[in-house]
Amino acid sequence: MSAPPLSTRSARVGEARRLLQRKFRRDEGLFLVDGPQAVSEAHEAGLLVEAFLDASESTAAARDLGSRLVASGVDVWAVEPAALKSLSGAVTPQGIVGVARISHPGIEDLLASGPRLLVLLDSVADPGNAGTIIRVADAFGADAVVVSAASVDVFNDKCVRATTGSLFHLPVVTGADLVDVIHGLRAAGVTVLGTAGGAADDLDNLADSGVLAAPTAWVLGNEAHGLSREVAQACDRLVNIPIYGRAESLNLATAAAVVLYASAREQRRA
Repeated sequence: MSAPPLSTRSARVGEARRLLQRKFRRDEGLFLVDGPQAVSEAHEAGLLVEAFLDASESTAAARDLGSRLVASGVDVWAVEPAALKSLSGAVTPQGIVGVARISHPGIEDLLASGPRLLVLLDSVADPGNAGTIIRVADAFGADAVVVSAASVDVFNDKCVRATTGSLFHLPVVTGADLVDVIHGLRAAGVTVLGTAGGAADDLDNLADSGVLAAPTAWVLGNEAHGLSREVAQACDRLVNIPIYGRAESLNLATAAAVVLYASAREQRRA
């Protein structure tokens, strides 16, 4: 990091900046991670390729991480503040941005591992929701998150930030045909539950009857339209979350937290 800081016009910075676009992430199999925690998690997962460190305005945590990365053999490029800001989607960058490889866990390996708790995302559109759900899944010990081909790109910078590093803690299968995945899960003995307002089954009844203690996959639908018809029909049961106050509904990430906690609690009691 002794060379002059790279500017926004630097070819290396420009190549990294392209990863803010889905096309280049897909073509190159790389994505950006922002901030010391996410960069550190990517490194610990063995997926970090290189990093860019703000030469003059980075935090102590970012500088310390940069030194550790250099010591471990990772290329760390000092950049001007404007160059780092051009790589970060955050309003206030945290001083370091990394380039990480996209991992590609397979659904076959996931099914063979005997999963007990899974999350499936059906046409989820908001990157903040998708990222928060990945974080929630990690918090409650889910074995994996499976994302449909019609959902948001989970390697979008906003989604990656919302995971706060959880993207590197559990397998995230992308580009999935959820109907095929659901059929595979049911054949493997996993109960597939779709969330749907107004469904006949409610979460309390399922918890009381012991259903949630079994291996379970929760399917969460699009923020505006819910589950697609094909996916809803493929589920074992559709489940609503009882609301006892006056709120009309829960947002998607909050609903995910409720159902995953309910399942995790019952599975640990069993």
